[in-house]
This record gives sequence, structure tokens and C-alpha cells, in this order.
Amino acid sequence: MKKIALIFAAMLAMAQMNAATSDEAAVNSEASNPTIATATQSEDEDGESIYQHTFKDDSERTKHWAITTSGFYVGMGVKHNWETINNSFEVGMLNFIAVSYNSLHGQHLSLGAGIHHRSYSMKRPNMLFRDNAGVVLTSSYPSENVDKIKHRSSNLNMWTVQFPLQFSQRIVKKLDITVAGILNWNAFARVDNHYELNKTDYDTRFKGLSQNKINFDFMGALTWNKTGVYCRYSPGKFFKDGFGPEIKNTWTVGFVLGI
Repeated sequence: MKKIALIFAAMLAMAQMNAATSDEAAVNSEASNPTIATATQSEDEDGESIYQHTFKDDSERTKHWAITTSGFYVGMGVKHNWETINNSFEVGMLNFIAVSYNSLHGQHLSLGAGIHHRSYSMKRPNMLFRDNAGVVLTSSYPSENVDKIKHRSSNLNMWTVQFPLQFSQRIVKKLDITVAGILNWNAFARVDNHYELNKTDYDTRFKGLSQNKINFDFMGALTWNKTGVYCRYSPGKFFKDGFGPEIKNTWTVGFVLGI
């Protein structure tokens, strides 16, 4: 019996030594193989991989297609070919709704619909009026002494439904470059004039302008964490030929949020 007990104890000791040796070999194997070590560390408690590509954030890990709202912007005109313009201002939402595709490797492509508003302000002492033929022209304010006129303004406004085709590429983490081609449907245009003369306010508005209904714009943006700057180029004419001053080849720069 003593011999059997001694043999059993010796076998148990050998088995424990073999198990310890196997564990040590596995640890050494992981340490010598970075791929295995990384894979081991990249799994959570449920065994699901938590590896994240450089170009991905938490919301992008599995989704390719999404419905989005994006691209609030505000900007000022920096170049106009019509000398009567004092300045221009624009504001809009590039995508009130859009279908977006995410490659999960830093590229986004979307097609959407949004709204755009642009306002052109006239230089003093000019104001806009429309003649009997429906042509928009400039003239001086209706007073023999223009210096007596106060709080004067004359603005050409347009409201547009826009359809941008947009592509974004991530350069480094959180830094994106975006380009877009935009189809515009110029739905509504109006002239707003205001001035004060002899303590009396005068407001005149007229709509039904002969603007071009369809034109195209091009837009580029550089954003960090979805906030940045943009530039927009409008090569098309504002008015149909013969119905107003030739406003085209305009440039706008400004700030964009959530693109």
C-alpha cells in the first residue's frame, strides 16, 4: 500500500509540473507574438472584438447606411461681378434630410435636400426697382436731397431648395475634407426696400422676379470634429437674360457646423 501511495503522489506531482510548464509556454508564446497579444487584449468580457479602425468612431463601427441631418452654415460674399452690390449674406442647412453611406474607412457619400437663403445688399445711394416690363434696375432714392434719407436699405433676397451630392474623406482623426456639387431650385425671390424721410418710414417690396429657377453651385469644407470653414462658388446667373443685372461667378466663405 505504501508503494502504491508513493507512486500516486509522484504521478500527481508530475502532472502539476506539466500544467505549470504549459501555462508558462502559452504566456511566452503570447508575449513573443504581438498579433496574438493584441487580439487577446481587444476582446471585451463578452468575447466581442473592440478593435476600432483609425477612421472610425463609436457610432460608425457597424453602420454603413443612415438617414442624417447635417451642414448648418452661415457665410459672407467675398466676390461679386456687379459693382452695385455692397455685400451679400447667406445661411442655410445643406441637408435637412439625406441618405448617407459610410465606408467605415473614412469615406462618406450622401445625397440629400436642404434650404438656402442668400441676400444681396445694394451700395448707397442705389436702390432696386422694377419697371413696367418686369426688369429689375437700380436708381437713386426718391428725394431731391438724398442726405435727408435715413435708415435706408435695399436688398435682393432669394430662397432656394438645394440638392447636394456630397463626399467626405477623413484625413486624420476628426479632420475631414468635404466637397459637394449642389443642384439649386430657386423657388422664390423678392426685393425689400426701406428708408426714412421726414420721420416717415417707407417700405416697398415686390416679388415675382424673373430669376433662373435652376442653377448649380460647388462647395468645399474643411472641418475638425464636424465644425469648420467652407467656401461656395456660384457660377450661374441670378436673373434670366434681360430681366436684371448680371449677378454670377460669386464666392462665399463662412462657418459650417455638423457637416
